[in-house]
Amino acid sequence: MTSDGQIRLKPDSTSELDAFVSTLREDALFPRGAEVTIARAPGRLDVMGGIADYSGSLVLQRPIAEATFAAVQRIERPVLEVVSIGRSPCAIPIETLVRDGVPVEYERARSLFGNTKSTKPIAPHWMSYVAGVFLVLARERGMPLAGARVVVSSRVPEGKGVSSSAAIETASMCAAATAFGTTLEPRDLALLCQKSENLVTGAPCGVMDQMTCVFGEHDRLLALLCQPAELHPSIAVPDDIEFWGLDSGERHAVGGSDYGAVRTGAFMGLRILSEHAGAPLDYLANVAASDFERELGRRLPEEISGDDFIARYGCTSDTVTRVDRGRRYKVRAPTAHPVHERARAERFRELLHATPGEGRVELGALMFESHASYQACGLGSPGTDRLVELVRTEGGEAGLYGARITGGGSGGTVAVIGRKGSSAAIARVAQVYERATGHRPHVFSGSSSGVIAFGARSIEV
Repeated sequence: MTSDGQIRLKPDSTSELDAFVSTLREDALFPRGAEVTIARAPGRLDVMGGIADYSGSLVLQRPIAEATFAAVQRIERPVLEVVSIGRSPCAIPIETLVRDGVPVEYERARSLFGNTKSTKPIAPHWMSYVAGVFLVLARERGMPLAGARVVVSSRVPEGKGVSSSAAIETASMCAAATAFGTTLEPRDLALLCQKSENLVTGAPCGVMDQMTCVFGEHDRLLALLCQPAELHPSIAVPDDIEFWGLDSGERHAVGGSDYGAVRTGAFMGLRILSEHAGAPLDYLANVAASDFERELGRRLPEEISGDDFIARYGCTSDTVTRVDRGRRYKVRAPTAHPVHERARAERFRELLHATPGEGRVELGALMFESHASYQACGLGSPGTDRLVELVRTEGGEAGLYGARITGGGSGGTVAVIGRKGSSAAIARVAQVYERATGHRPHVFSGSSSGVIAFGARSIEV
């Protein structure tokens, strides 16, 4: 960041842009000489916080080097054409997103992309990540639903727990809003993209992914208090510390039933604790860990059936999940997680500001504790558990302090903290994991800035 408060684009992003524009021209993805609007968003490495975001925790997120580019052009034909490089092109008539002259309801939109069981989809599920942002801009900001061609190119691996979906959403929405003359504040951009993923794609994610994709800064940790999206000063990564991500090869899906059940269980816990408190509690992350362990936690069942919960408490306050009558839910572990995760995240931030070299082992211990809490919620996986144990085996003498599963859990990527220059230890972990599983982990090591650093650029192709 410069003295005038502006975040400057890193040279690597400029090179990526040149490569993306070359692809657009060489593959004739737009008419020659057309003017298109381009935006860029990175993925993110979830260092601390993770699933506690929907419960109001502090989260610490590092934007990664891998990013998504989106190019948008307005066209005369009333159709939304989407080309995601590496997939078959897809197009839907604009009229399918409009009913009686107004944008369709979100529930109807979910069914169009196979996100409900009630209607045969007219387009593949992946297209909802792009089409959803157009619908949300129309419904929430009055942007006209008119013809557009969108080309997306992403280096953020899918299903790895590093926010490939949020990168697509934020890059696409930034480019679309600019192309159609709709002004958005950066925070609104993130919140509207979360709305799209919740209500059109049907994934009950919190807001940390979209906020990191928008506000992330190169080689700094985004600090966000998710109540609902309060930015704190970002944190420079100390010179003696390095972060890596290791892909387990097990597919992560934030829309999967495990993540949704854990989120539902947390909101069940919030409802039960509110009953005993005599007044609604706002966020689980605002409950003191000492109070939870001394008194409040004892009020919670280990698990409960949906039928019993509905009979006693009605519904939860969550707007994106619902309690299924025929299902049993863990309650105590999902409720305890955000209470303790906020305490861990606060302590982690404090240690990052400490004297260089101090508290490094404790930083790792906090990550190991967070991973164990995910396991207690049922969000671990054999691959991620194995990677965490391999990091533990390497240990501080080899330069690796700690590790934890990231994002929504149940597979995906493990975040690792260690002494700067400990890439040899990371390589050994990857090699041992490959020998045991047959999968060679992708190593995430770089960093880059978010949407607001790049902006939206009009370029002739």
